[in-house]
Order: sequence, then structure tokens, then C-alpha cells
Amino acid sequence: MEQPIIDVKHLSKDFEDNIALDNINFQVKKGDIFGFLGPSGAGKTTTINLLTGQLKPSAGDLYILDKLVSEFSRNDLANIGIVSDQSGYYKELSLYDNLVLFAKIHNTSLDYLEELLSYVQLSEDKDKLAKDLSTGMKQRMLLVRALLNKPKLLFLDEPTSGLDPTTSQKIHHLLLELKNQGTTIFLTTHDMNEAHKLCDQLVLLHKGSIIESGSPQGIIQAHYSHKQVEIRYKGERLIIQLAELEQYLNHLSDIESIHTCEPTLEEVFIKLTGDELTDD
Repeated sequence: MEQPIIDVKHLSKDFEDNIALDNINFQVKKGDIFGFLGPSGAGKTTTINLLTGQLKPSAGDLYILDKLVSEFSRNDLANIGIVSDQSGYYKELSLYDNLVLFAKIHNTSLDYLEELLSYVQLSEDKDKLAKDLSTGMKQRMLLVRALLNKPKLLFLDEPTSGLDPTTSQKIHHLLLELKNQGTTIFLTTHDMNEAHKLCDQLVLLHKGSIIESGSPQGIIQAHYSHKQVEIRYKGERLIIQLAELEQYLNHLSDIESIHTCEPTLEEVFIKLTGDELTDD
């Protein structure tokens, strides 16, 4: 059985009297997009900072590529890429010059940099000053920077937060392409639709604790207790129990549509916590 690329055991993190993470456990399979979902303050960014060695845990063990994060060398860190709102850049330099600087740090060829710029559709904007880039362009620039060292594992902290739907779709497409190329992605988000669309596995995080885990559809099915369907019958919208559907199937010519009434991931989260899942 293949070792997980991330293995977190009994992880806790306290900030004085504030418990940011409380004895959480999870594993991430190689090649998956793994979602870490929760509202602002749930502990998502803290977890990324712990996994990338920027914070030390109060308790527990964190393994990446079968090695304790606390024992990581510079060579080990070369297997990781990070994009977060803490990712800085030089505003007075062009997009291209920002990336050339980091390409040299990673001994990455400029040909590969050009390939990445084309990949994220920034080739025509590379001479723009970083301070003049749109939010979406900055996110794609930071994504290129995180990919310069060809990481096996990519950490993305709310990568589409504040982006318009069109730009978010571009980011989603890029992430799925990276997954298809074998990159493992650890994605934090409060956007349940984004998680459902992208993630192979995910956890729901609430006030520092994991309250549910599994595949998006598996989590939904586990909380789909009142099996209902919506039908449009003779121009009317009806919500009926699944067991009642058979009596309507005798009148197929009058049925315009049939849809299951599964809960969304957000509805599951609200059911489990009583809280809305927002970034406020």
C-alpha cells in the first residue's frame, strides 16, 4: 500500500488561551486534490503553516513524503510549493522580472518559466508592473512562482478568494491540469461548490476540529437521510419522498423533469455546526 504524501497524527496548536487546532488526524493520497474546508478562523491557514514548517505544533506529528516536517532540510522543502495571501512579490518590478528572480533561486531555466507563463495565459502580460496586475493575474503569477521548482506537493490557501467567476474558472482548470500531471494539491477554501468540483477527498473543519471527512459525494450521501426528489408534473413543482415516485411513473408523459434533492456540502456543514460557511 502506497504511503500517503501527507500524514497528520493528533495535531494540536494553541496560541496562549486560543486552541487553533484540537487533535486532528488526516491523510492525503499522492495525486489527489485534497480539500481543507471551513470558515475564516477554523484553522485552515494555521494547518498550512504547520505543514510547511512555518509554525511548530503544540502536539502531534506531521509527515510529508514519509518524513517528519520538523526534520525537513532545504532539499525536502524543494518538493513543496505554496500560494497564500502571505506570498509576497516586488510591486515595482514587472511580472516577468519577479519570476526571473525566483527562477534563478531555484536554478530553473527561463525556457521553463516561459512555458509556465504560456500555461497560465500570462505571456502577453509579462512586462506589466506587478503593482498594476489584476487580482486574478497576481494569483496566476504566484501560482507560476510556486511551480518553478516543479513541486510534488502544492499548498493553496484560498486561491480563488476575491476573484470573479471567470477568473476562478481559469484557476480551477489549471488545478485540474496540474492534478492530471501528477501534482498533489492541498487546497483550503470556504467555497463548498469549489470543493465539490475539484476535490477527491476533503475534511470539514469547525473551530479547530474535523467534523466530517471523505469524498464530496460520500459526505453528501452520508447525510442524505430524507431521500426526496423534485418533479415537474403537469406544470407544477412537487417535492415528494423517493418511495412515492413510483405512482407518478405511471404518468410519464405528464412528467417534465425529475431531480434528486440531495443536500449540498454547505447544507451538510450547517446541519453539523449550526453555522454558516462564509469567509466573513
